[in-house]
Amino acid sequence: MEAADARVFAYYELGDAELVHGEGVRVWDSEGREYLDCVSGTFNLVLGHNHPAVLAAVRGQLDDLVFASSSFRTTPTDRVMELLVELSPPSLTRVNLRSTGGSTANEGAIKIAQWLTGKRDVIVPFRGHVGQSIAATSYNGTSRMREPFPYHLPGAVHVPEPYCFRCFYRQTPDTCGMWCVDRIEDFITYASSGSVAAMIIEPISGVGGNVVPPPGYLARLREFCDERGIILIFDENQTGLGRTGSLFAADHFGVAPHIMTLSKGLTGSGFPLAAILTEERLVGMPRSMHGFTYGSHTLSAAAAVATLNEVRRPEFLAGVRTSGAALVDRLRGLQDDFPCVGDVRGVGLMLGVELVEPDGSRSNRLATALNKALTDLRVITRVSEHGLGNVIELRPPLVLSVEDANLVADRFGEALETL
Repeated sequence: MEAADARVFAYYELGDAELVHGEGVRVWDSEGREYLDCVSGTFNLVLGHNHPAVLAAVRGQLDDLVFASSSFRTTPTDRVMELLVELSPPSLTRVNLRSTGGSTANEGAIKIAQWLTGKRDVIVPFRGHVGQSIAATSYNGTSRMREPFPYHLPGAVHVPEPYCFRCFYRQTPDTCGMWCVDRIEDFITYASSGSVAAMIIEPISGVGGNVVPPPGYLARLREFCDERGIILIFDENQTGLGRTGSLFAADHFGVAPHIMTLSKGLTGSGFPLAAILTEERLVGMPRSMHGFTYGSHTLSAAAAVATLNEVRRPEFLAGVRTSGAALVDRLRGLQDDFPCVGDVRGVGLMLGVELVEPDGSRSNRLATALNKALTDLRVITRVSEHGLGNVIELRPPLVLSVEDANLVADRFGEALETL
């Protein structure tokens, strides 16, 4: 049976293109068409497709040991933990590798906070995306993700996010006094059980629309949590591993969380592995309380070691900042000619373009149309909120050159012309 015929067996609809090869920021389909992958697979290929250093590490590990139970040490898993402690904020000194992806890492972080504090509730920003498992879905910040399912974990407290372009409180950063932090107190008092264990936040929202917090927000949030004994968790599954032009968004914003979760880009070119980093004082939850069959995967850990050694290089991170600045400048330059481009925002190579109607309201229809036009021009992007939002998300591999950044911007302009 030909591969194309297999689409009739797929549980969900698949696109027409069959991808057969990838290299760097480019992929090719079975018809020989070349695409610029501006979402890095599923936001996880920070080193792009088939990065030679990652492939060499994996091939070398294949000859020795493909997998070992997380009950045992291996050279790659030892080295991943050493590197993560060396490279992360100094207060994060312990590493749990027993998760396999962002959803399970986030759940593990919440479990640790609940176990160590003896409290229950979890604060999540509006549009916050914790993950796709039933537990993570219970905490997600959009009702659309929860509505189809009859049962949810109790204890999610959803609060307005620092979305300055559409401020919940109808304020501006220069006048609001950071209400998006201070008024969380009202939600704790009136919408929680009174027993708050943690707040989990993406330093820059991913699925929720690439919302970048205003200066000082995360520092103020850390103070707020410290004053109330709330564990602050940074979900760096999308922002980590160089995406912002710093190793972690915590570095970019100069704020250390109590717990940080990592997955997606941790292995550079697509191998599954996740990590939970904690402060020393948060050690204590028994290992049996959170673990998965393929956690601490040996082969993936070898890929992670190669990735960490690559992204830690100052010249690599400088390249991310340079390419990101070139791309965002070009995209912002389109706003004068295309009023439907309401906002262009981002840090490093984590960018979002918000589409609006003439009255300034969100335009999901234009975002969907623009995403299709970009695909037709062989640029792969995504629409926020799992395709139902109004923000075009751009997360190209961090090996994107300035030349390719300009090519993406050129095609973006061509796609806008079609709307």
